[in-house]
Amino acid sequence: MTAYSKGLEGVVAAETKMSFIDGEKGVLEYVGIPIGDLAKNSTFEETVFLLWNGRLPKAAELAAFTAEIRKHYELPAGMEQRLLALPRDAKPMHMIRTMVSALSMHDQNPDANDAPSLRERAISILGRVPTLLAYFHRYRSGMPLVRPDTSLSIAENFLYMLNAARPTATMAKAMDVCLVLHADHGLNNSTFSARSVISTQSDMYSAITAAIGSLKGPLHGGANEGVMVMLNEIPSVEAAEKYVLDKLSRKDKIMGFGHRIYKSYDPRATHLKVLAKQLASDTGNMALYEKSTAIEKTMETAVAAKGIYPNVDFYSATTYHCIGLPLDLFTPVFVIARVGGWAGHVIEQMGDNRLYRPDVLYKGPHNAPYVPMAQR
Repeated sequence: MTAYSKGLEGVVAAETKMSFIDGEKGVLEYVGIPIGDLAKNSTFEETVFLLWNGRLPKAAELAAFTAEIRKHYELPAGMEQRLLALPRDAKPMHMIRTMVSALSMHDQNPDANDAPSLRERAISILGRVPTLLAYFHRYRSGMPLVRPDTSLSIAENFLYMLNAARPTATMAKAMDVCLVLHADHGLNNSTFSARSVISTQSDMYSAITAAIGSLKGPLHGGANEGVMVMLNEIPSVEAAEKYVLDKLSRKDKIMGFGHRIYKSYDPRATHLKVLAKQLASDTGNMALYEKSTAIEKTMETAVAAKGIYPNVDFYSATTYHCIGLPLDLFTPVFVIARVGGWAGHVIEQMGDNRLYRPDVLYKGPHNAPYVPMAQR
């Protein structure tokens, strides 16, 4: 080994044709298409097709792909009973990690790793994760389950199953844009986890389960929950500046700011900010949005010169709140989106696989004596 990079920072560990990031310029592209163009014009289903196939679909292809996903909205026989046997107070991220893993036991050939089989399993997971989340939320809340509606998109159907009512066009579009923006993001920690697991020639379920476990952490997908907690701690728009400055003086982290990759404004945050403002206005949550902008203004003055700007989590918290999602579903909704990216990376990894097996820098002693028990 010739070099050590803590956290593997700066280490290139894979090749991909899915997403490109320029952290200095604030650029994110999916297969070369700027994320803003996709957020404005595409849908989540079309974006997943793009990531998996390296091109936009024709109308007939998108219709077939969408129909295939919707065939998997329903859970396999026995899965509903398994979910309804879980503790009602289980954490949603623990639930979704466990239930995605359990899906493998309802697959007659879960270890098939040829490209068509991987795609088939990816589609089934993509279709069922929203159902698992909506079912679990209603079960834990003591409400009857709402069956999936296969005439609806992933975003529409999830909100319908969650709330037992068709979402407004604005809500459905906001949910769909969030899924598009979160679908893929280079070799982030959870994506690396998925690629690392499948590199052993494991299986799609194990790779996605590992990725969910990674995303759960507060330094990764769990950060958006922290943003909402912070916003709830600030009593008013006027109190935001002092709150931020006090935390900075204690060298505390301001949730939703800074990114390992971006040294400029996160392009996903740009679009979520616009979306959050519209939704806040529509739902009577402008005070929440104004607190967010007050935090951003204070941070811009205090730390923007250090390359610390809002990341995707900052305005996604306000957006999810305005859509009506409970706080502990923020990160699980991230899972719905990122299954598209994770699965694409699994398929890509298996197309030209090499087992991940990095070295480690040993820092312990050598030739240490074994001390007998009586002498310790």
